[in-house]
Amino acid sequence: MTDVLLPDPAVRVADAEELAPDLLVIPNKRVDLVPNIGIIGGTDAVLVVDTGVGIANAEEVLALATEVARGRRLYLTTTHFHPEHAFGAQVFAGHATYLVNRAQADDLEAKGAGYLEMFRGFGGAIAERLEGVEIPVPDEVYGDVHDLDLGGRIVELRATGRGHTKGDQVIQVPDAGVLFTGDLAETGQFAIFPWFPPYDVDVSGVGWLSVMDRLTTTAPKIVVPGHGDLGGPEILTAVGDYLRELRDETWRRRDSAMNESDLRTEVKSLLIERHPEWSGQDWIDHGINCLCTE
Repeated sequence: MTDVLLPDPAVRVADAEELAPDLLVIPNKRVDLVPNIGIIGGTDAVLVVDTGVGIANAEEVLALATEVARGRRLYLTTTHFHPEHAFGAQVFAGHATYLVNRAQADDLEAKGAGYLEMFRGFGGAIAERLEGVEIPVPDEVYGDVHDLDLGGRIVELRATGRGHTKGDQVIQVPDAGVLFTGDLAETGQFAIFPWFPPYDVDVSGVGWLSVMDRLTTTAPKIVVPGHGDLGGPEILTAVGDYLRELRDETWRRRDSAMNESDLRTEVKSLLIERHPEWSGQDWIDHGINCLCTE
């Protein structure tokens, strides 16, 4: 929880950009707790990727998706269970089929209420946007792999295994060379480690690095990160390089029996020195704590 009021996490659907034919992204414009949101169309159906936080945001996303769809069937998926990505899904009930991987469905059931309470604790506009929000319940749940046929366009939904969360999923649009990563990748900030023992310890620095190494081999043309500016495969490389730095610098000191306080101070100072322009410095501590247990 923070004592500083965060800005209103408003999704700006008017800023939607076309990345490829029938493929839009609503960019987050570097506003805290606003994700990059996707709208992907085929001849028969349209898939929405992530909702924004709360009912009002999701209503705007649904309105745009409905306008884009022009009568085509609607689907919704979310990259992971965190509130700014999934806690607007109730708005899509009756309008779209909500499908996620099994591990993400488990996250929603087991940890959704706790995260809703935590985010409401941020106060201000975030708490207001979470009024009336219910924990999302998917309509369809798949295992690890699901190919969604939108009509003339196959979208690949892939569970990645433990990384940022237990239930991370990426969404690939092969014909356009586009990859939606959720919070497995960000630009311009340190990797977000939701390491909150004893309530949530599913984030894995080792697993996350393995996921990034695998994703890098897919060589997408366009990477849509969970937050931050869109780019190319260099986004995946940069996140993988940082996670490797964090792991190696943490483990080197841990294995030398350095005391925990000095370890955190040294590693954090070193990484800030290497990446002075990145935001989210507090996440370095969480990452160190996580990796010290792995």
